[in-house]
Amino acid sequence: MAQMYFYYSAMNAGKSTTLLQSSFNYQERGMTPLIFTAAIDTRYGAGKVSSRIGLEADAQLFSPECDLFDDITRLSEQQKIDCVLIDECQFLTKAQVYQLTEVVDKLNVPVLCYGLRTDFLGELFEGSKYLLSWADKLVELKTICHCGRKANMVIRTNEDGVAIADGDQVAIGGNELYVSVCRLHYKEALGK
Repeated sequence: MAQMYFYYSAMNAGKSTTLLQSSFNYQERGMTPLIFTAAIDTRYGAGKVSSRIGLEADAQLFSPECDLFDDITRLSEQQKIDCVLIDECQFLTKAQVYQLTEVVDKLNVPVLCYGLRTDFLGELFEGSKYLLSWADKLVELKTICHCGRKANMVIRTNEDGVAIADGDQVAIGGNELYVSVCRLHYKEALGK
C-alpha cells in the first residue's frame, strides 16, 4: 500500500541529493519516478532539481495554482508512474498537500516530499505544516551547526553576513543568504 513521506531538515542536509538518489533507485529497477519542484525556485534553472554535489534531474513545476492530483492523474494516463517525488515541498499549499494524499489513497502511488520544516523565523511553512500533520512517515535529515550540534534552525543573513529577523517568509537563496545552525546559535545570532 502506498504512503506519503515527508523528509525534512534545515538547509544543506542533502534533501535534493536524497530525492535524486531515490529517483535513481526507481529508474535502476525499471520503474518511473515523477519529479516535481517549485516554480518559484529558479536558482538552477526552471524545471531542475539540483544538489550541491552536482547531481540534477529534470522536473515538472508546481505553483500555488496547480492541482497536483489532476496533473499526476493526467501524466499517469500517458505512462505508468511508480512514485512521485516533490522537491521544495515547503512551498506546497494546504490544498496541494491534500491533493497528494489523494494520489496516495486513490491512485496508490507513493509520494515522497522533501523540504524545509521552518523558515528563518522558526515558523512552519504552510506545506510543511500539513505534511507534518498528514504524512504517513516523517523522516528528519540531519545536518550540523558550526559548533558540531545538530542544526535545526536557519538564519537569514544580509549582504554583510549579519543575521536578520524581518522580511518576507520566502526569499530564494542558498549559502549566500542562509546558514543552518543549532537552536542555541540561532537565539544568539538574533539576540533572543
